[in-house]
Amino acid sequence: MNTLFYGDNLTIMRKMPAESVDLIYLDPPFNSNRSYNLLYKNTTGLPIPEQIEAFCDTWELDYEKSEMAKDIPLIMHDYGIHHEVVQFWYYLVQALKTTNPRLLAYLVYMTIRLIEMHRLLKPTGSLYLHCDPTASHYLKIVMDSVFGPKHIRNEIIWHYKRYTARSGQFQKLHDVLFWYSKTNTYVFNDIREAYGAKSGIHDSHYKQDENGKWFRWQKRKGAEPYKIYLSEGRRMGDVWEIPFINASSKERLGYPTQKPLALLERIIQASSKENDLVFDPFCGCGTTIEAAIKNHRQWIGCDIAIHSIKLIQTTRIQKYGFTEHVEYRIEGIPQSPEQAQYLFEQDPFQFQYWAVEKTGGFCSHKKTGDKGIDGRLYFETGTALCSMVLSVKGGTIKPADIRDLRGVLEREKGTELAGFICLKEPTKAMKQEADAAGVYVYQGLSYPRIQILTIQDIFNGKTWYCPSMVKTLRKDTGQTFLAL
Repeated sequence: MNTLFYGDNLTIMRKMPAESVDLIYLDPPFNSNRSYNLLYKNTTGLPIPEQIEAFCDTWELDYEKSEMAKDIPLIMHDYGIHHEVVQFWYYLVQALKTTNPRLLAYLVYMTIRLIEMHRLLKPTGSLYLHCDPTASHYLKIVMDSVFGPKHIRNEIIWHYKRYTARSGQFQKLHDVLFWYSKTNTYVFNDIREAYGAKSGIHDSHYKQDENGKWFRWQKRKGAEPYKIYLSEGRRMGDVWEIPFINASSKERLGYPTQKPLALLERIIQASSKENDLVFDPFCGCGTTIEAAIKNHRQWIGCDIAIHSIKLIQTTRIQKYGFTEHVEYRIEGIPQSPEQAQYLFEQDPFQFQYWAVEKTGGFCSHKKTGDKGIDGRLYFETGTALCSMVLSVKGGTIKPADIRDLRGVLEREKGTELAGFICLKEPTKAMKQEADAAGVYVYQGLSYPRIQILTIQDIFNGKTWYCPSMVKTLRKDTGQTFLAL
């Protein structure tokens, strides 16, 4: 069944059967933090301060990614990649570790996932990788390593026109897509682009047939010439001119890396057949999903942000009359405390992300070095923007957890409140520790400085008590929450 997955695409892909997908499109932006920040701003209505860039920095070469970097040559060897390529990667890892660790963290992240995508593709399948110029040349090396340099079909240039301000360099008016097939036997449909309405009228090579259709003769060496009709369109090259989604576009959903529907339709029409399975592991605002629906393909999409999953459901899927559990399903978003417990057991970090977003917060995607902060919720106090730090515990909880959170609250500048989310019921001693933190007073109202919510509380409709919530209840401007 058509499926939207909420979660880390690596975890999801490892559970998918090999050679089950016909076409993969992915657009993994290098500067993903900026994209996620802007998505959060557009869906909550709150401005996001610049320091969140540092708070939620996906591409830090932390301990986990450093260990993965060491393992990549071994993983490549086990996957059957040529020994010389494995050796090259070993030296590349060593070089980037000191010269550009942030880029190395990104390449580690992408390489592990592209190996899984190669496994998922059917022998006749294709993958289109949409590249950021910051890392495209490195990603080409990754693709050559995983798919083999003989399996690149095209480097496609998506050219667009848009307003450009004066700067000290040539304006960026194109994106790059790498198209690789898994083998030398692959799906390719000869789609055409239309000629102009009067293209052949003033060209002496064109004539009209008995039905008034414009054509010209095409000569072939050693064979009879044949007719080429203007109405059939011209064969497409590797430079595609498709309009950019600007601020006034009807397509625009407010998602920072949104791509035009026409671009995804062209890819799907060229490299898949009706009822084939299309997979987008970074589905964002769901352009790939809508293009698949319009062109009668089956589809699977993944995203690590709940905001994206809900955006796709409400703006992409439902407008085609699809019914959840009938034409599609959503996996990975708990609908009960029991499902939340299961998510924690399967993927503790994804449980953490879900719990933060479920309560309206902005989650840190760091797995280490978060200094006891798993997320933040921002609220307005007049002209200032203050925050509530969030901590999530899925396992055993104790009073020391609340004391640690109080320490974070005292340490973090611009932070007035703290929230503790837990699967288990807090003890009396934990509640006493929270009460001992006192209250935050704003406009004559008192807010507990440390608040505790259980997962059961959240499913019962309880949420944080902070100034923005009071303003929302008064129908004033303030933070809004998606139904997650």
